[in-house]
Amino acid sequence: MKKIIIGATILLAAAMGFAQEARTADPLFKALGEKPGLVKIMDEFLPRLVADPRTGPFFKSADQERVKAQLVVQICQLTGGPCAYDYENKDMKTVHMNMNVSMSDFNALVEVLQDSMDAQGIPFSTQNQLLARLAPMHRAIVTPAK
Repeated sequence: MKKIIIGATILLAAAMGFAQEARTADPLFKALGEKPGLVKIMDEFLPRLVADPRTGPFFKSADQERVKAQLVVQICQLTGGPCAYDYENKDMKTVHMNMNVSMSDFNALVEVLQDSMDAQGIPFSTQNQLLARLAPMHRAIVTPAK
């Protein structure tokens, strides 16, 4: 019986390791340079967001390092990396509820992100893959017009 339990434990550990490996095997995560590449993109992205008159008002008073860290982890998870984004008991809709983010504001952020990825030499096809995964978030971020 002891051998069965030990064998099952080893099998479970191997399966978990395989699942983790499969999870990080996403080509998009690798194409973006994995976690170090995401950090480089965000190093470019945050200052541009703050400097842009369309997006700056949303980010100037925010803790830049915290926002950067959250974005890295969120995109890491979204692209199949080994990260788990912690919403701190608040979903995206709740976090953005009172920010009055318009579709125009959201599109400006996407434009700044594209510029940031261009500056990092991220190929256009890779940018489009990431944007396709981020696009559904607009439903939670954009505040419905009243």
